Amino acid sequence: MIVRALAFILCLCLSAAALKAAPCDAPFAVIESITLTGNEVTKDQVMLIELTFSPGDTIATADLEPLLEENRRRLFNLRLFHYVNMSYTCAANSVQVTYLVQERFYLYPIPILDFADRNFNAWLEKKDWSRIDYGLSLVRRNFRGRNEDVRLRVQQGFNKRLELSYRVPYIIRKYNLGAEVAVADYRSRTTSYTNLNNKQRFLEQKEVLPIKRTSVAAGIIHRQSVQRQQGVRLSYHHEQISDSVSQLNPDYYRNALQERQYMRAELYKVINKRNNFVYPTAGSYFETGFAQTFFLKDSGSPFTTARAKYVHYVKLSEKFTYMAGAEGQLRLAGKHAFADNIALGYRSFVRGYELYVVGGQHYGLFKQGLTRQLLDIKSIKLKFVDNPKFNNIPLAVYLNAFTDAGYVVDDTFEKGNPLTNHFMAGGGLGLHLVTFYDIVLRMEYSLNREGDKGLYFSGRIPF
Repeated sequence: MIVRALAFILCLCLSAAALKAAPCDAPFAVIESITLTGNEVTKDQVMLIELTFSPGDTIATADLEPLLEENRRRLFNLRLFHYVNMSYTCAANSVQVTYLVQERFYLYPIPILDFADRNFNAWLEKKDWSRIDYGLSLVRRNFRGRNEDVRLRVQQGFNKRLELSYRVPYIIRKYNLGAEVAVADYRSRTTSYTNLNNKQRFLEQKEVLPIKRTSVAAGIIHRQSVQRQQGVRLSYHHEQISDSVSQLNPDYYRNALQERQYMRAELYKVINKRNNFVYPTAGSYFETGFAQTFFLKDSGSPFTTARAKYVHYVKLSEKFTYMAGAEGQLRLAGKHAFADNIALGYRSFVRGYELYVVGGQHYGLFKQGLTRQLLDIKSIKLKFVDNPKFNNIPLAVYLNAFTDAGYVVDDTFEKGNPLTNHFMAGGGLGLHLVTFYDIVLRMEYSLNREGDKGLYFSGRIPF
């Protein structure tokens, strides 16, 4: 242990010394070697395949340091390491590059103690302690050192879930092809059978479960890099509701059906050029997808869904960042079922409307914000913890001022829901905390166009 610690300190010293090395004195330099240090679990090939340069490449000297730094960020955004340090030496215009990493702990046994509602504030409206989910989520990241993910979720309580998924970034390296498979089973004691005044109306049953869902999915991923990937996914779904749900809302699955089966084919593309995938302060993000849903045994009307999202982050200064972005959805069908009439209020919403659900076929959403970094501690040392994967905690705190706007189009279930086909706008101030293992905590005070105001909590980046 002492020898490894001394070796690690020596690497840091060598890195610091290398950074002070004299730059190459010719217009061009040749990459002689690339050395990877600290990756005891992660295979070298997983890291090398992300780099945009390789030994033997000739690089303009003026572009050398920006290129090496850009690739340092690419390795960091694999989200396999606590940090990635870069150093290089240049002798006779031959460059030796070193990337030094500190690996994370890759096995996450995460206890589940969660609210059964859409978000904390939706649960807080009811304050019903029976609406709690509990269980265990087991995540094995970087399985076999190949950046593969294995996830198992066993959840009991108000909502019961059993989920298993496996994702491998490369099955055919020559063509940058990966794969993913997943199975899931969901059963709940309650379901939202309709919306009224843009609030969910729930039916709870104890003797009979009002809703059951089972799905199986498989996909092929074309992964050009950590920043660019696209893929195709095919899934099968079987869903069933109780007769009480179909009586309360015959349009839940349409035609008072209690059971339906369908296949869904999806195409998607992601271009993620953000400087930090966890909490970005520069760069851009683009995502688009197209899905076609086909119903089996005449249990529904087929529909097409198209969605897109773009966000841009502008670093105004060392401390200030401006963000602006938009996302939208189009859903085209001959006839719509209530269960598919999902727009804003779940993963996407106008801030200030967290307590509302705005169903519809189409929607547009715009967000912007100005962020000021208040605190940036690279490492808080926990002296009582020996494991270096846990004893250094980074902590960053940001102040964020924001405004959001959105609009949902619904020509089927709009009756009794005044926020549908209505311009929504909200704004406010928030504190965002970012710490290790990609944890983001948000506390925001919002005011919306309807005059509602409140303090809301969330656990992911705003957009």
